Amino acid sequence: MTSPTPAFLPGLQLSRLLYEEAVRPLLDEHLPGLPYAAARIGPGSEVLGFDTARSADHEWGPRLELFLPPDDAAEHAAELARLFAHRLPKAVRGWPTNFRPSASPRDPVGLMAPTEGPVAHRVTVTDVGSWLADRGLAAEPTTTDWLAMPWQRLAETTAGAVFHDGVGELTEARARLAWYPDETWRWLLASQWQRLAQEEAFPGRCAEVGDHLGAAVVTGRLVRDLMRLCLLYARRYPPYAKWLGSAFAGLPIAAELAPALRGALAATGAALRERHLCHAYERVAALHNASGLTAPLDPAPRPYHSRPFLVLDAGRFATELVDTLTDPALRRAPLTGSVDQWADNTDFLGHRTAARAAIHASIERYDTWEPDGVR
Repeated sequence: MTSPTPAFLPGLQLSRLLYEEAVRPLLDEHLPGLPYAAARIGPGSEVLGFDTARSADHEWGPRLELFLPPDDAAEHAAELARLFAHRLPKAVRGWPTNFRPSASPRDPVGLMAPTEGPVAHRVTVTDVGSWLADRGLAAEPTTTDWLAMPWQRLAETTAGAVFHDGVGELTEARARLAWYPDETWRWLLASQWQRLAQEEAFPGRCAEVGDHLGAAVVTGRLVRDLMRLCLLYARRYPPYAKWLGSAFAGLPIAAELAPALRGALAATGAALRERHLCHAYERVAALHNASGLTAPLDPAPRPYHSRPFLVLDAGRFATELVDTLTDPALRRAPLTGSVDQWADNTDFLGHRTAARAAIHASIERYDTWEPDGVR
């Protein structure tokens, strides 16, 4: 007989219960005085606060990251893994602490499953430096590091919850990664405006030649870029595609801006699409002016050269932001932005060596870079 599904609890709450009711007492009993941090950070919809009952079908449940000083992690990781396997409760509020191992690379992993024996738990024991390095994150980032670290990785590292930090290293690392240095942030904003400038005239031109599908596709790209731009102004790392709309919906500007963005996406005619896009442009331009990062710019749309459609001329905002920079490397670099601003392939973004090499080539070696493949 199948057991009834337990009542859903947000994953962060479930992880806190696992720590407070099971992991902390075991640590106090077996390794009293051991310095550690306990948190739920990293991958998982619950870390960003977007999990629902649907999330329970894989990679979700009572789980935890336990951070020890490097020497203690090396000495005690295996011991703690065995302790938790044999002494953790079988379930927390009805949700199993046992995660079924994958039977093959093609099978889903991380499925919760009741067990009568030791639990295949998800209490990860590591140290802060190793955990960050495994995720392609730098503890003390350079400009190149900042640009090569994907937004999703930064979001899930600085969100979530820390239940205890008796060392302070995790809290300090999260604080350092909480947001970009000011000049890097300004350059990323300029790069995002540049993306808009490159395509803002395309919906009108596509529609003019009867390519309404192409106009809709470009409009979708512009809407995504505007949503990401709003998150950047709010100093929030834009999450990956599945949660972008959810993160955007939490911004104060969303209530006013979302109807225009939805209208632009739903429009079947060029005039209505343009009207919604222009309203969105004006509102985001006003957001920029309210930021005080540059002198105010005229938010009104204007014709694109002599062509019969309106744009914001978003490049104006990129230029003004670059003019506020004092870092010579950023001032002369092409506005390609961070790795997320020119790549959205999941496998590539997860390949930290490739991402860093690409950033290095486009930023640090810009003095020797030549366009169009010319050497």
